[in-house]
Amino acid sequence: MSSDSRTIITQGLQALATRQMARAAELLRQVAVTEPPEDFPWLALANVELALGLGEAAEAAIDRQLARASRDVGALLLKGLLRERAGDARAATSFYRAAQAQMAFDGRVPPELAQLEAHAQAFLSRATDDFTGYLLDELGDELSPAMREAVELLTGERQLYLQQPSVFYYPGLPQRRFYDPAEFPWLEGMLAHVPAMQEELKAVIAAGDSGFDPYVRHDPNRPAPANHLLGKSDWSAFHFWRDGAVVADNAARCPVTMTALELAPLPVVPGRSPNAHWSSLLPGTHIKPHTGMLNTRLICHIPVLTAPKCWLRVGSETRTWEPGVPLVFDDSIEHEAKNDGPQRRVVLLFEIWRPEVPLEDRAAIARVFQAIGSYSSG
Repeated sequence: MSSDSRTIITQGLQALATRQMARAAELLRQVAVTEPPEDFPWLALANVELALGLGEAAEAAIDRQLARASRDVGALLLKGLLRERAGDARAATSFYRAAQAQMAFDGRVPPELAQLEAHAQAFLSRATDDFTGYLLDELGDELSPAMREAVELLTGERQLYLQQPSVFYYPGLPQRRFYDPAEFPWLEGMLAHVPAMQEELKAVIAAGDSGFDPYVRHDPNRPAPANHLLGKSDWSAFHFWRDGAVVADNAARCPVTMTALELAPLPVVPGRSPNAHWSSLLPGTHIKPHTGMLNTRLICHIPVLTAPKCWLRVGSETRTWEPGVPLVFDDSIEHEAKNDGPQRRVVLLFEIWRPEVPLEDRAAIARVFQAIGSYSSG
C-alpha cells in the first residue's frame, strides 16, 4: 500500500473521530475501492455508512471484516443489528449469539461495545419469547412430556443436564432424572412401615438427636472437602448402613427401619455399600449443586418427616417431598436441595443399582471399587 493511501486512511479516521461522517466516508471509500490494505479499517467504514443511513454499504463493509476475522465481536454485533433492521430476525439472532459466545470465551465485553451488547441481549430475549409463542401456536397443546421438554430445550427455557459422575462413568445409560416409584414394587412394602419409622424417629429426636452426625465430615487421611456444610449439623445423618457395615447402635434403636431396608435391593460392595441413613435438613440449609460419584446407582428418598418449602432439583426438574411419595433419582446429574421453610425435613435415604445395569456388570463394578479401595501406591 502506498503512503498516500495510509495518509488518506488516517485522515478518514480523524474525520470519523470528529463526527464528520460525509468526509470520513469520502476518504475511506477512496482507499476501499482501489487498494485496501490487509489491515483496512472495515469496521470504521461500516460505522460511517451506518451513520449515513446506508445499510447495504455498511453491511458490505462488515462482511469484508468478517471474511478477515470471523469472530470479531464488533463486526458480529453490527451484522446482527443490520440484519435486525432488515427484518431478518433469525439471522440477527445468529450473529448476536455468536458475539455473546465470543465475549463469554474472551471473558469480557469491550467497553465501547457495551451499549450495543445490551441491545443485543434485549433483542435476544424478545426474539426467544416471540419464537416460543410462534412455535407453540404451530405445534398446538397436544404434546407428549418428552416433546414438551424438547421444545423447552430448543427455546432455551430449560437447560440440558447430563450424567457427570465424579469418579466412575458407565456408558449407554438413559439420561433420566427421576424414576417412577411404580417401577419398583418393593417400595410399597417399605411405605407400609413409614408410620412405625416415624415413631422411631420421634424417639431419637426426643433423646437429643443422639446418633445424628454431620453428613459432611473430614477424613484425617484426606484433604478436607471444600464444602460449606463441613462438620455442621444443618445437614446430618443417622446411619443404619455405612460403607457396607451395619451401624449396630443405631440399628438396635430402629428395628422397624432396618426391617424396611431389608425389602430394598441394596447394592453389596465390601467396604463400600450398602449405605442407608436418615438424612436431616434443618431450616435454611442449602445443599449446593453437585454430582454423585457414579451413574450406576439410583438414590431413593422415603419421606419420614416432611416439611413445607423444601425442594430437590435434579437437572432441570424440581420436586418436593410429599407424604407417602418416594423420590428415586440419578444423583450423577447435577442436583441440589434446600429447606426454605421453618421446619426440619427427614428422609430415609438409600442407594440401589440402576435397573439397566446387567448383573454381570454389577459384579464387575463391585470389583472395580474393591480394587480402588484396596490399592496402595506404597
